[in-house]
Amino acid sequence: MQTNNASSRILCPHLRGKIMSAEEAAALIPSGVNVGMSGFTGAGYPKAVPSTLAKRIMDANLHGKKFKIGVWTGASTAPELDGALAMVDGVEMRLPYQSDPTCRKRINAGEMEYIDIHLSHVAQFVWGGFLGKLDVAVVEVAGILEDGRLIPSSSVGNNKTWLDQADKIILEVNAWQNPHLEGMHDIYYGTALPPHRKPIPIVKTDDRIGEPYYRIDPNNVIAVVETNKADRNSPFTPPDANSKLIAGHILDFLQHEVKKGRLPANLLPLQSGVGNVANAVMAGLQDGPFENLTAYTEVLQDGMLDLIKCGKLTCASATSFSLSPAALEELNADLPRFKDSIILRPQEISNHPEVIRRLGVIAMNGLIEADIYGNVNSTHIMGTSIMNGIGGSGDFARNAFISIFMTPSSAKGGSVSCIVPMVSHVDHTEHDVQIIVTEQGLADLRGLAPKQRAKVVIEKCAHPNFRPALREYYDRALRYSPGRHTPHLLDEAYTFLPNWVANQTARAAWRDDATVQADAWAK
Repeated sequence: MQTNNASSRILCPHLRGKIMSAEEAAALIPSGVNVGMSGFTGAGYPKAVPSTLAKRIMDANLHGKKFKIGVWTGASTAPELDGALAMVDGVEMRLPYQSDPTCRKRINAGEMEYIDIHLSHVAQFVWGGFLGKLDVAVVEVAGILEDGRLIPSSSVGNNKTWLDQADKIILEVNAWQNPHLEGMHDIYYGTALPPHRKPIPIVKTDDRIGEPYYRIDPNNVIAVVETNKADRNSPFTPPDANSKLIAGHILDFLQHEVKKGRLPANLLPLQSGVGNVANAVMAGLQDGPFENLTAYTEVLQDGMLDLIKCGKLTCASATSFSLSPAALEELNADLPRFKDSIILRPQEISNHPEVIRRLGVIAMNGLIEADIYGNVNSTHIMGTSIMNGIGGSGDFARNAFISIFMTPSSAKGGSVSCIVPMVSHVDHTEHDVQIIVTEQGLADLRGLAPKQRAKVVIEKCAHPNFRPALREYYDRALRYSPGRHTPHLLDEAYTFLPNWVANQTARAAWRDDATVQADAWAK
């Protein structure tokens, strides 16, 4: 299908008869329904219907009518979706991941409910009925074949599940999406609920086990909307000095593991989260000694695209692109060159624990804070306010052959330590964290008991400005902790958090008003 015209990409006569405007399609979505939308890290999200729906919700609000929906996606999307719907207070429940500032503000203000879910779990939650009924799917595609099959666009995410489970389907056919995407995808239809599951037959990163198209019942399609709009992705800032130091520590570690015989010369499949540190690691691999690399990950970033270009990376399996505008332009200009090296899969497969464990993935993910015993907080500020979500980091960390977490040792201009006595929120327990890396150094926690871990994390990863205080805390915990397996002073463990004094004052005020609070709860 070689065309940039949306109408000529709709080859199914039955579905051509469903073409309508975004306004007409949005009018088919009532208040109170759950809507599964495409989109994963700014790629492949619907460009027209969500923002048009937001205008309809705003009009309802102006007339005193409450209009909210549940919004389910693959991961984060873009301002035209998350931002637009959050701005008009149109989202009752959001899942499984978000990164929009307006959305985040409403969640943390208690105005929007949010379920932060491991990305590999979402599909089975929907199939199992754990999240309630999925009423409508709004999915962007690159084209529609004569028999009604759909050509996926620049992300897959949970689209297969949305299309399978929703009673009603709205399709956006985006003529901007590169026609050479056709054939890049591997949509697997062999999943099932227990007790009918079978092994997922992926034994190599480049194994294809599905088909390049989505299947649908055309009778479930209630609207087809034509668009011609680009994905929205933000540029990455060039790696800073700290990112380069972190990348250097990781590359040195990988070379050490190869010399020890614990990794093959071409490593094992790589996974990396989104961000500048991850791109710095990929940039370091370009100049490193490793050849014939592979990646089994959830997003394909600039760094991996560069590794494919230079011949270092032979295959990258993901569920979505997450590229800067410049890298996206380069990809679209020469997509046939990259096509044989890239596979896009549903996120229940790209993030599947069974496959991650079998392939022996090397997982590299960011964090907000880590504590001296190796517990990691990836999602919350001060333990209460969500930042984005756990995303796929839990899928990979728990099941990886080597699980690496990386962060600068301090934040907020050096005023906050990212290494703390006890994390204020736990996403990854010490059982799932093998390596912690900051610009200060790398702490290999494998085979270490808690007290041994604490010493290594403090000496290798903490910023020098905070290291003495962490040592002092640990030394006093050794003396005064009631238990000595994982020594802690619970009344002091959170004193490293910013605004601790102000929060203690607020807690004291709340305690002074305890009787009023108890009465309120009783009512």
